[in-house]
Amino acid sequence: MSYILDHMQNNVWRGRFDTFPEDVAVHGISARLGGVSQAPYDSLDLGLHVGDDADAVWQNRQIFFRALGLDAEKIVTPQQVHGVHVARVSRAEAGRGAHAYADCIPETDALITNEPGLPLMLCFADCTPILFLDPERHAVGIAHGGWKGTVQRIAQATVLHMEKEFGTDPTDLLVGIGPSIGPCCYEVGEDVAERFQQAFPGHEGEILSSVDGKPHVNLWQANTQALLDAGVPRANIDRADTCTSCSHKWYFSYRADGGKTGRLAAVIALR
Repeated sequence: MSYILDHMQNNVWRGRFDTFPEDVAVHGISARLGGVSQAPYDSLDLGLHVGDDADAVWQNRQIFFRALGLDAEKIVTPQQVHGVHVARVSRAEAGRGAHAYADCIPETDALITNEPGLPLMLCFADCTPILFLDPERHAVGIAHGGWKGTVQRIAQATVLHMEKEFGTDPTDLLVGIGPSIGPCCYEVGEDVAERFQQAFPGHEGEILSSVDGKPHVNLWQANTQALLDAGVPRANIDRADTCTSCSHKWYFSYRADGGKTGRLAAVIALR
């Protein structure tokens, strides 16, 4: 298993998981290069909610989706609020949030669908992208694992919703955990560390560490544990294990970029 960063065209890059069969679904995690946005959003900013020029963001979305072979007009994307609400979407939602943030699916942090050709998109700048593919039932999902969503087990909630809506067997699910702020850089307060201790009893040693006396959280491992608890086999979980803060020349990072920056996108769509 491995996470690969592919050059597609004109300095546009796609992160992908080689465990995801390309004949079933197309997926990708954008880098920050190859777009038209100006600093501090330079250059492939895909978020409409961070203060960038909306026309530039739409151009960037067209650039990235064209490179993926997808139609940006059909994007479905939510208003991410660091919660655990999972929404099933269909063709009726095609285009929701593509051009205007106000038109996003409201107060939602995970999307699932079994509709072919419907691109699900979430935006990130240190939080954890989690992509789901059920190659047996032909269904996909995507979740936003910030610390609040992770500690509330949004990854597990997404698996449960796919079971309910599509009859997904967790042992069939392929899951990719994308680049996010890593345990090397993700210093948190004692209150947040305590939340993780309560949410993942018995796994504190894998999820929490101390750097210079300060608690640090491993979001990759916390989301992995939530998936394992949901019944997804460890062999089916692929991880980028790439820190956006350390690699902020490639990826947008809220912390490394001083709080004013663009957004990566994670995208998945059934063929």
